[in-house]
Parts: sequence; C-alpha cells; structure tokens
Amino acid sequence: MNAYQITGTTGLDSLRAVTLPDPTPGPGEVLVRIRATCLNYRDYMNVMGIRGVTGPVPRIPCSDGAGEVAAVGAGVTQFKPGDRVVCPFMPTWLEGEFSQTHASGALGGAVDGLLRELAVIRAESLLPIPDYLSTEAAATLPCAAVTAWDALHCRGGLKAGETVLILGTGGVSVFALQFAKLAGARVLATTSCDIKAKHLLQLGADAVHNYKTDPDWDTWAVKQTGGLGVDKVIEIGGAETLNRSLKATRFGGHIALIGVLTGTSAEVQTVQILRKGIRLDGIYVGSREMFAQMLAEMERVKLQPVIDSTFEFRDTPAAFQRIASGKHFGKIVIRV
Repeated sequence: MNAYQITGTTGLDSLRAVTLPDPTPGPGEVLVRIRATCLNYRDYMNVMGIRGVTGPVPRIPCSDGAGEVAAVGAGVTQFKPGDRVVCPFMPTWLEGEFSQTHASGALGGAVDGLLRELAVIRAESLLPIPDYLSTEAAATLPCAAVTAWDALHCRGGLKAGETVLILGTGGVSVFALQFAKLAGARVLATTSCDIKAKHLLQLGADAVHNYKTDPDWDTWAVKQTGGLGVDKVIEIGGAETLNRSLKATRFGGHIALIGVLTGTSAEVQTVQILRKGIRLDGIYVGSREMFAQMLAEMERVKLQPVIDSTFEFRDTPAAFQRIASGKHFGKIVIRV
C-alpha cells in the first residue's frame, strides 16, 4: 500500500511517500480502505517535530480518516465489505472516562495514523457514516468535531441562551460555532482577517472581533455581555491567549482548553481562576460514544462540515503547506 511517513528530518521534508506491506485483519478487526484523511494542527506539529507533540519515527501521521470496509476478520458481524466507516481519534476509548491508555493509542501520535491506503481497526471502534455525508466530509469529524462536541456538551453542559466565545477559524472553532448555534447559544468569535469574519457571520456568529486591528478581544467580549463575561470559551490558543480568556469569562464560567497554537507553556494568572470560580477543562477529543451522539444530532439536522480545500494524495505536502499558511477556514481534506 501507499502511505506517507514522518521520517524525523527537519520540517516538511520529514514527510516522505513510502510503500508498505498491506495489513491483514485479525479476529475482531476490520481492514479499512481509507478514502479520505483530514489535517489537524496536531498533524502539522508532528511533521514539523515541534517539541511536546512529536512521537516516535518513522510514523504515519494523521488521526482523521474515513473509507470503506475492504475485509473483515473472524467474528466480525456488524460490518461487511463495502460499508462506509469513520475511525475515531482514539480507537480504544469507547465510552466512560478518559485514561492514559486511551491517550497512548491516539492515531498519528504514538501509533501510526491514517495517511495511507489501508488500515486495520478494531470493529468495535468504527462508526458507520450517515448516508447524507460524503466520505470526505466524514473524514473531517474524528478530532475537531468530537473535540468541539465534548467541550460544549459533554464537559461544558451548554444551555440555550448562553454565550460562547470561540477563538479563530480552525476546525474546532468552526465546528463549535455550528454546534453552539444549533443548541441555541449566542456566539462571539475572534479572527485576524476581515474575510474570515464575513465567513463567521455567514455561519451564524452573532458578533466578530478582529484581534489584529484591536488585540483587546477580552475587553470586547466582556462589553458584548454587558460587563458580565461569557459563559464558555473555546480556548484554542493556549499559552498567549489563556489569560485573556480568563478575563473574558464570567464568574462561574467554563473554559475548554483545547489548543496550543501559541505555545505549550506560559505564566497563568491562577488568581483569576480562583477569584471567579472558573472551571478550566483540558479537552483531548472524546470517546466513541460521544462521536456517536454527535453523529446522531448532525444527521437529525443534516449539518455539513465546512471544508476549506481538498488535495489529492500525491499533493499531500501542499495540504500541509496550506495548514501552515493559516489562511484556511474550516478543514483541509486529502483524498486517498
């Protein structure tokens, strides 16, 4: 089979096209012919060798993928060849609480991911793709969409009428905007680009702030709520944005800490968390059960993911260049 591997050299040159033996499904396993993968910033960080994220090499990157069943192992009855399926980010996290065991099995991290033609996955981990979604659209869901769903609904307990602040226009943020509006929430959004601001408003954002022209987006968010602060923040910046998120959040509010786009460590104003009684949750995607709940709600309203661009498998390096540029709005898909 054809695949891409991270080889451990510097930068995007680390990503190499390779030919590997075709895998074979064992008992309880499914051989999936991957038809589409999707990029997350985590994948870019892995390829670039950014400290704190990089796993062992050589390694196949990309956690997100969808395709069709090519063959099934002994004992598999829930799927048959030709069925369309999507693979969860952490195949062992079926339900219940998060654990180190689940984290160590995250695709594209410590173990091989899905930037390849064939992959063997446990049958119990896979989910059928709803008929209304294309395989490319389904491939956008395992990481960003499930993360947004977990942050808002599973950990966040989002209620209609609450105000959610989302940062930026990456995959998690865009899915969070869609899910929050679907739940009847008010959404405030930030971006560095007026064109992206228009896209956010078209998707349903109630107000948008350009942090390039005015970096005090925390002050803006507080003013938008009459001085109270927002109920929830989808915090994807990390090191350089968390303190502003703390200032923007109301007393008793919730921050879902998801991304590390501005770095992996910083001085945090812990007094703000204490004084305001803020609940700060680290969100590392979610379980298969959460994924299934999200899919059911998406299917109910026929919600479509926002796809920025689609690349052919041979053009995979260009897809990584696209995510590096920061110009994307929504998800970047690679057809396998």
